[in-house]
Amino acid sequence: MQKGGAKKQLRRPQRQQRPGAEQKMDPRPVFDYPEIKGAGKLKNKTALITGGDSGIGKATAILFAKEGADIAIAYLNETGDARETKKIIEATYGRKCLLIKGDLSRENHCLMVVKKTIQQFDRIDILVNNIAVQYENKSITALTTRELTKTFHTNIFSFFWVTRTALLYMKKGSCIINSSSVTAYRGSAALIDYSSTKGAIVSFTRSLSANLVKKGIRVNGVAPGPVWTPLIPSSFKAKKTAQHGSDAPLQRAAQPVEIAPSYLFLACNDSSYMTGQFLHPNGGEIING
Repeated sequence: MQKGGAKKQLRRPQRQQRPGAEQKMDPRPVFDYPEIKGAGKLKNKTALITGGDSGIGKATAILFAKEGADIAIAYLNETGDARETKKIIEATYGRKCLLIKGDLSRENHCLMVVKKTIQQFDRIDILVNNIAVQYENKSITALTTRELTKTFHTNIFSFFWVTRTALLYMKKGSCIINSSSVTAYRGSAALIDYSSTKGAIVSFTRSLSANLVKKGIRVNGVAPGPVWTPLIPSSFKAKKTAQHGSDAPLQRAAQPVEIAPSYLFLACNDSSYMTGQFLHPNGGEIING
């Protein structure tokens, strides 16, 4: 793929078991433009990124490291992807990377993630709540309580649990970035529970931003459109995976490397006058709200 996504993607039909592995995707997602050098926008900062092993989280972690930040990555069990991300952060960009494995749908583990990050780095300057799971169902009657509970615990409860604990250590000038989705604004007939959690993230972001204004902590979010990440082949049937993103105005899914700059903008001083806002790298879809 050419820089900027000008070249249309060709993908074969493919399916993976949840949560999916980036290393098994064909083609592999693009997570970095190594020829573009960092500008030190996050020099000596520490970022905690949930779901930072692959996809948007991986591209964001690598970009943050390129800009001078040390990174803590919380992930479920995708150890191969996580180790690859850690290697790039440390060997290519010379920053430290802590990997924390475990299930963020459990409150106790969310607390442990923050504790281990503080033990390693003694600070959290940037928190990126990014982890998500989704289950495709043709009807709400097919949606099981187990799936519903798992989706909410992972996609929104973890944001509350991690944030509530991280704020004990975050200081004036710190920031929080939450990953929502275009589905929060237009819905999704086959992802009712997922879309609902993404809508909750929008309200969570706006409410928390107002709550933390006087503490000098900014809270913003990113609401991507279709992106080529392990979430896709591990969520949908092979044929749908091959067509992912074709209905966007740009007629393709984004690569993670195209989404990460939105997170960098919100993490650095370039966005110092923004809080309670969302960026929409969604391939041209017009969003209201």
